[in-house]
Amino acid sequence: MKLPRGRLDKSRVVTDPRDTLADVLDRELTGYAVFESQETLLLDGEGRGVITFTDGVPVLAYHTGTDRGGPPALADLAIPGPYHVSLYALDAADLESAHEAADLRVPPGMPAERLGGDPALADSTRRAAPEERLSTPEDDATTTANGAAEQSAVEAFLDDAEKIEAIKQQARSEARERAQEWDF
Repeated sequence: MKLPRGRLDKSRVVTDPRDTLADVLDRELTGYAVFESQETLLLDGEGRGVITFTDGVPVLAYHTGTDRGGPPALADLAIPGPYHVSLYALDAADLESAHEAADLRVPPGMPAERLGGDPALADSTRRAAPEERLSTPEDDATTTANGAAEQSAVEAFLDDAEKIEAIKQQARSEARERAQEWDF
């Protein structure tokens, strides 16, 4: 996903992405947020999560490490924090071409539910969303065509064997390092 360089509005470390999503909604930010997880910052993990917003409502999600967009990108980003988050402001016209990428779209309340675990924030976000964003088949308050509920972030994470194996390897490596430090 290519985005024009925005004006840096805020850059900080947060323990919960919910804080950033609520702030963006409250300020009705148009632009994007770049999320770098602790894994990326400290352990040479790959990739960043990018979420775009129009008037504080999420529109697109993309993960640079996995090259996935939309709901799968949120699953890639749904790992324990803290996160370094940078918010960039842009004019709505600068985001128009990026927002045409249907495969990167996320339903308005999905980031609040999957990253922040906050149904109330998700409801507030849906209320702030334009009507045409809520009437899409991908609306996060609906179910899939066969009637099954959408896959949760936890389910998507558990289905990603590669990510689970990477976490296991990381934990083993950290355990070995600690054992050596403590002369075990």
